[in-house]
Amino acid sequence: MTDTPASTRPATLLPDAQTVTEVKHWTDRLFSFRVTRPQSLRFRSGEFVMIGLMGENGRPLLRAYSIASPAWDDELEFYSIKVPDGPLTSKLQHIQPGDQIILRPKPVGTLVHDALLPGKRLWLLATGTGFAPFASLLREPETWEKYDQVIMMHTCREVAELAYGQELVAKLREDELIGELIGDKLFYYPTTTREDFSHMGRVTDNLTSGKVFRDLGLEEGLTAERDRAMICGSLAFNVDVKAILEAAGLREGANSDPGHFVVEKAFVGDGI
Repeated sequence: MTDTPASTRPATLLPDAQTVTEVKHWTDRLFSFRVTRPQSLRFRSGEFVMIGLMGENGRPLLRAYSIASPAWDDELEFYSIKVPDGPLTSKLQHIQPGDQIILRPKPVGTLVHDALLPGKRLWLLATGTGFAPFASLLREPETWEKYDQVIMMHTCREVAELAYGQELVAKLREDELIGELIGDKLFYYPTTTREDFSHMGRVTDNLTSGKVFRDLGLEEGLTAERDRAMICGSLAFNVDVKAILEAAGLREGANSDPGHFVVEKAFVGDGI
């Protein structure tokens, strides 16, 4: 038995290490990647974990990342922004298949079905990489078993930034596990704010003006009896959408106290 050449030996093993299996760059600001899944990891679709790399000071540099893959997937998928001078993503954006990342297998989060009361219509409201937890929930059979209608509203600045979500949604009906469950339940509403597109405007504006209801042919208005919502975006976005939902009579929920809507407060935004 011969020794492994130094050039092909892995670097010093990271704590809670997982191996990168795939990387895809969507734009110069956005990328997604897949890693191996720890055998011990059990999570609910919509939750997040802490992932990262070893910092220059020899300590783990970790940030909260929503798991974009559903709970049944053999691997874990993540969707990230690139920040040139961000402590983590300035390095994370250069990972390649075969590299290792740190992944703490302790999932948490509020964007889970358990935190919502039963309803008929589910709104998934996101900006930018806030789409990630919904990439998990859209591929989760429970989502389609619980609701008659699922509306995915996703807003980005430019058309190219919608590509990750567009590709995922396009493949949903072909999915062997959930394709038949979806039927006519899915309503996808991607919009842009800076570049011309078929639909434009912020999630908040399209909700309050009623435009999204009219464009999708939905019964207009939000009610606590019918509507449930999950929110994931910048802090300002979360606050604005929460105000709209509360004005319509919806109450925020939590794992310990299910309600009409939930907000992901650990969303990773600019500067990571």
